Amino acid sequence: MAWMDKQPAMERFDARSRSIDQAAVDEGLRNYMLRVYNYMGSGLLLTGIVAYFVARSGFYQAFTGPVFWVVALAPLGLVWFLSARIDRMSFASAQAAFWAYAALNGLSLSLIFVKYTGADITRAFVVAAAMFGAMSLYGYTTKKDLSGWGSFLFMGLIGIIIASIVNIFVGWSALSFAISVIGVLVFTGLTAYDTQQIKEMYYEGESHEAVGKLSLMGALRLYLDFLNLFLMLLSLFNSNRE
Repeated sequence: MAWMDKQPAMERFDARSRSIDQAAVDEGLRNYMLRVYNYMGSGLLLTGIVAYFVARSGFYQAFTGPVFWVVALAPLGLVWFLSARIDRMSFASAQAAFWAYAALNGLSLSLIFVKYTGADITRAFVVAAAMFGAMSLYGYTTKKDLSGWGSFLFMGLIGIIIASIVNIFVGWSALSFAISVIGVLVFTGLTAYDTQQIKEMYYEGESHEAVGKLSLMGALRLYLDFLNLFLMLLSLFNSNRE
């Protein structure tokens, strides 16, 4: 009978332990996601600052011939390098590569301050921020498994890349408009999908450094989602106006 009396107390102790463990996991997840968003926001801020000052200084005029291709392709090479090598890099090296990538993107994106007005850029940024925030919140909070979106969104992304390459040579305004519309849909969906994937990645981190690297890679994914959503909206609004 004494054993029977102890049983409810043991169950309550186990329940409290599980509750404490879950609270610790939830707190760790919130800190991890906050770190992801901080890296992402800081990267976007660095990109914007570099782009603005390069445009204002007139340094963008040097981006001709081979220099143009170096500026345009260097960010692609660095993001590929970071994605492929991050497991073998130290956390400090991974951080340095992330900031270098954000700065290089600023060089290549400085031309938007030449091509578009401040009002155009502000409007696209505000709309992109609102859409990104809503879809990232959905991806974080939804109980629905969004993994099925992955293949569909990846196919859409490949289609955008192919159509963009074709449009470099044909220069059709209608195709450019279609690319922008589809791009907005794809990167809006990717924002929710990537946010949920980044949230799930948290449970893969076995050490402080591993979690730090995961937060950097998560920030890179969301950085790319937001930046491409912003650029697609900027192009869409400009096409609509014309």
